Amino acid sequence: KSSENMALICSICNEVPEEPVLSPVSSHVFERRLVVKYINENGTDPINGEQLSVDQLLEIKASPLVKARPPSATSIPAILKLLQDEWDACMLHSFTLKQQLQTARQELSHTLYQHDAACRVIARLTKETVAAREALASLKPQAAGYVAPSKAQGEAVPVVETMETEPPPGEMTEEILQKLQDTAALLTAERKKRGKKVPEGLTSPDDISNFTQLASHPGLHSASIPGILALSLSGDTSRALTGGADKNAVVFHKDSSQIVATLKGHTKKVTGVIYHPREDKAITSSPDTTIRVWTVDTSACSHVIKVHEGPVTGISLHPTGDYLLSSSTDEYWVFSDIVTGRMISKAKDQAASSGLTCSQFHPDGLIFGTGTMDSVVKIWDLKERANVANFPGHSGAITSVSFSENGYYLATAADDSVVKLWDLRKLKNFKTITLEDKYQVQSLCFDQTGTYLAVCGTDIQVYLCKQWSQLKTFAEHSGLVTGVKFGLNASFVASVGMDRNLKYYGLP
Repeated sequence: KSSENMALICSICNEVPEEPVLSPVSSHVFERRLVVKYINENGTDPINGEQLSVDQLLEIKASPLVKARPPSATSIPAILKLLQDEWDACMLHSFTLKQQLQTARQELSHTLYQHDAACRVIARLTKETVAAREALASLKPQAAGYVAPSKAQGEAVPVVETMETEPPPGEMTEEILQKLQDTAALLTAERKKRGKKVPEGLTSPDDISNFTQLASHPGLHSASIPGILALSLSGDTSRALTGGADKNAVVFHKDSSQIVATLKGHTKKVTGVIYHPREDKAITSSPDTTIRVWTVDTSACSHVIKVHEGPVTGISLHPTGDYLLSSSTDEYWVFSDIVTGRMISKAKDQAASSGLTCSQFHPDGLIFGTGTMDSVVKIWDLKERANVANFPGHSGAITSVSFSENGYYLATAADDSVVKLWDLRKLKNFKTITLEDKYQVQSLCFDQTGTYLAVCGTDIQVYLCKQWSQLKTFAEHSGLVTGVKFGLNASFVASVGMDRNLKYYGLP
């Protein structure tokens, strides 16, 4: 008898029932008082949820359990009854929670499956979208002899006579011109507000003269095709963007010493890179005639800008952060929108036939400079699309141009082992830094305050502006140094070279 009673277990409370009943719907045994309460509340079987009434329950004949008689004190039975009712309610609630948990698990499993399927579809659509954009960008605009109208004030420079333009997909609209003008006015006002005051926290010349190599990272690019050809730093200078001879661009985090992203897509070496100062975007250029805009987090190419017929030799981001200047050996410079990937303006100097070797915006963004293969540095007015000044004096192709943040100085270099400093107010050369014989200047860079100038090529040399005295020389690279940048407040110097190394210099 005892074994028979023990075989009857209530499916709700998991105890031997006092009044066992059987559900004909689920064939489970229950304690009568518990299942009656559940049916009265829900009208269904506790196990499978099917309709069930109290009349359908089948009583099971079993030997009754013998329980100790309650004490004769009148208050104790009432307390026991209360405790029994609370226990019954607890068991019912526990059973309901178990059922709800099982249902939630099933729903979560189904939702995760749907999410995984959706992610796969999105990845496939993204890949197809990128492929479609690349195919669209490769289509060349048909020449129709159109010259985009200039809406800038004044007719002092006849653009149509001095420029040769091809019909761009976009146009230098009044809205764009106003945006350029507003940005220039804001930056000029901020520069005047700062005045000649040395920025707080700027590294002193004495500290820079004590800089030493802090780290060297050789594993960013392929060893089979050695060489890093370009360098750019993020707005907070914590990340470095490098362009390599292996056709890839790499985003590297300085503090964690980890590669954040590898950007693959160019068919030739990457010779120009820009890390957007305010967004997590990267811009790269290559002799494959294309410019690519990347989203760093996903390593995805959002736009392929194909506006040149020859290798792209220089790129520079406008202070608005929305527009890009590019130059090419096809003699054209192009002003493009990186948000839409469209070309806005494309022009070249009709008076001189020479490929462009580099380009950079002035800090205000209304003028820019380009270097040419015939040793001339040209200054252009963006709104008028006119060549407003020429700086001759170098011999050999111009290799780099760099504007100082103060807006007055322009540094230029060529294949003649000299660096020339130009005063944009007087349009004349006021300083020439003569380097050692056969020194190959690859890049020039002012720091963000215009206090220091870095020259790289055969080695790295840092100069103090205005005095133009040499503060430090770094010769740690075993090959040609191709790029150099200053960290925030000149707290460190970063460089890349043909020895495949990214190096950091600072105070030990």
